Amino acid sequence: MAALFIVLEGIDGSGKTTQGDLLWAHFQRQGMAAVLSPEPTNGPVGRLIRQALQGDLFAYNDAQQFEAQMGYLFAADRHYHLYNPGDGVESQLARQCHVITTRYYFSSFAYNCHTEADWEFVQRLNQSFPHPDCVIYLDLPVDLALKRLGDRQQRNDQSPRECYEQREKLTSVHQNYERIFAHYPGQCCRLDASLSVEQLHQAIVTKIEEML
Repeated sequence: MAALFIVLEGIDGSGKTTQGDLLWAHFQRQGMAAVLSPEPTNGPVGRLIRQALQGDLFAYNDAQQFEAQMGYLFAADRHYHLYNPGDGVESQLARQCHVITTRYYFSSFAYNCHTEADWEFVQRLNQSFPHPDCVIYLDLPVDLALKRLGDRQQRNDQSPRECYEQREKLTSVHQNYERIFAHYPGQCCRLDASLSVEQLHQAIVTKIEEML
């Protein structure tokens, strides 16, 4: 049985981290090797991205320049994520270890594209990266996403809201995801992220078990 490269995608607040954790725990209970490997990574470029998302870097007045810079950074971090010889995705798969990733190149299209020129730019940066074995798209309405983000911030008021966690931005991101997955040729499972955590987990497990 070949190890799977599984990607969880969706707007902020859709539950990617929670579901990634639960899927990892499921693999552990089944005695299967698995790792959680989110993007951005904990590598040097990934740490730079986190700073930028919290507004600590790149004080561009032009939003398009900011998105272009982020597109470059995410592509560089993605290359490290896939190919670094230590814990990169390809190395993990070669060791027969399932890889669960929260966010992949789909997020670059969703978050960094506003015009057709942006789509072409992001396509060029990401065209050589392989498709995952399966994408789990957690589809969540923007209003519910914002409510969840607000509740999360109240629970942890030390955690600043990232620059992408705004209504206008998330609306654009949601529309971009719709465009991406309307034409994506690979294996994709679209799920209603407004379901309960357990219902969503069971739906994901069912999909993955079908593939195994």
